[in-house]
Amino acid sequence: MNLHESLSSPSFMLNEQVAWQVFEVLPEQGPILLIMDRDGHSWPSDSEEFAKLNISEPFLKELCAKIDDGAEPVVTQIKDCSIVAAQLATERRNCGYVIIALPQYGPESTLINIDLIEILLSQFNLIAKLIEKNNLLYEIQMKHYRTCGDNEITPN
Repeated sequence: MNLHESLSSPSFMLNEQVAWQVFEVLPEQGPILLIMDRDGHSWPSDSEEFAKLNISEPFLKELCAKIDDGAEPVVTQIKDCSIVAAQLATERRNCGYVIIALPQYGPESTLINIDLIEILLSQFNLIAKLIEKNNLLYEIQMKHYRTCGDNEITPN
């Protein structure tokens, strides 16, 4: 897949739309989120804070490989930051991954709160499903308008 096809793919656009919706409501001192598509394009909730975590690309690829192998959610630790990662998917497509970085969280506090974190991860998938359905309805509506517009053209 070339770069243009990748950037205009439905999954790329959906991931970007999910990022816009979710990042808007994040608290300032809350978790740092990364939405990543299957081609490696990523959207961090806070670029500067995410960069400070020093998470390498090979580490992210390893997380994604574990998720693809069925281990979900993946919970791990980097220094004093817990990382939780899971798949981002709808009924129609596997969009990529959601990675939650919890600075100042140790493994114990992450595991104590894992049920809440899993609910949060489920909410990402719900948001993606709703955006995907909205996009599909919009496409259908535009096709309907074009069809109606073509039928209303009368010869002179």
